[in-house]
Amino acid sequence: MKKKTSSSSSLLSPLSARHVFWFGWKLVIALSISLCLLALLRLQYYSSQESDDDDLSRSSSSSSRFTPRRSRIYNVHFQGPPKVAFLFLARRNLPLDFLWGTFFENADVANFSIHVHSEPGFVFDESTTRSAFFYNRQLTNSIKVGWGEVSMIQAERLLLGAALADPANQRFVLLSDSSPFVLCSCVPLYNFSYIYSYLMASPRSFVDSFLDLDKKGRYTPKMSAVIPKIKWRKGSQWISLVRSHAEVVVDDEVIFPVFKKFCKRRPPVDVSKGKQNSKLQKQHNCIPDEHYVQTLFAMNDLDGELEKRMVTYSLWNESVTNMENKGWHPMTFNYANAGPQQIKRIKDIISVYYENEHRREWCSNNSTCVPCFLFARKFSRGAAMHLLSGGVLGPFDASALFDTQP
Repeated sequence: MKKKTSSSSSLLSPLSARHVFWFGWKLVIALSISLCLLALLRLQYYSSQESDDDDLSRSSSSSSRFTPRRSRIYNVHFQGPPKVAFLFLARRNLPLDFLWGTFFENADVANFSIHVHSEPGFVFDESTTRSAFFYNRQLTNSIKVGWGEVSMIQAERLLLGAALADPANQRFVLLSDSSPFVLCSCVPLYNFSYIYSYLMASPRSFVDSFLDLDKKGRYTPKMSAVIPKIKWRKGSQWISLVRSHAEVVVDDEVIFPVFKKFCKRRPPVDVSKGKQNSKLQKQHNCIPDEHYVQTLFAMNDLDGELEKRMVTYSLWNESVTNMENKGWHPMTFNYANAGPQQIKRIKDIISVYYENEHRREWCSNNSTCVPCFLFARKFSRGAAMHLLSGGVLGPFDASALFDTQP
């Protein structure tokens, strides 16, 4: 029995050592794989948490290293007359399409193009618009847009990108068409010939741009890695650009990600949320479309290439009551206050005062004194009819308004 026991022990000893060796080796391999998987999971986690930071990494080291990317895609020579691209930013349809139809009716079709950003899936045809000029002029890649959100900038960039595809487009005018609270639109204050000549005569873009004293705290130091506060600007989004500046907006891959991450509108007051409103109202508040183009051009050192004013007139209502209910928005023109005398007062404006900079901008075009405004907003249907009845835009057949409505 002792022999068997002794023999059995001698056989098990080397076998156990071999097993221990292989078990230890497998344990090391398994542990290594586990550590690798853990590292990958951590990497994925931080990547998802900081994806916006990755977008900013192209220039986040220092604002002094900001190097604007200039387009080479659209610089194509063309033959023929240069065009003005009319870019409509609409909620759905165009409430004043009948007015714009008259405006374009009295123009040479070789001198303009039309692009409309509407809600995704909306099509302009005989059932949705009164004017054939807008048939199939909608973007096919439109997005859902929210007032005061970065999607507004995205829609503008999409419009400019679509218009840049035509090398004949040399001027780009952004126009609003309807608002969150009433069906109203931008209107032209002159006929097509005057507006075309006015825009083509200037080698500069018309961009309302001024230093923002930032009383509302829209700038945040979180932007400073890319956008220094000295470059922060404010102004109206209703711009008119020359082609090279339109390319700068479309090609931007540095400033837009900063706005997407850090410039967000504070949620409006919601009575149903009670005390939670106090917390919501402490959030940082930034309206992207009032700062983006102006700041982008300042970062590209383009201030010297701009007429720092806009060509679209707005009459602002800054009453405390209105601010509390809806925020500051332009007054709406109706039939009664859109008569010849009111329109003439707008046309007679030849300067704009910027209180923040203590600067009076005298409106000029290629060193010639000119009226400041070519367009105005926000005009209701009745106001548009009053404007048309004055023959400002050319002959108008009012009976067209009584046809079947889209």
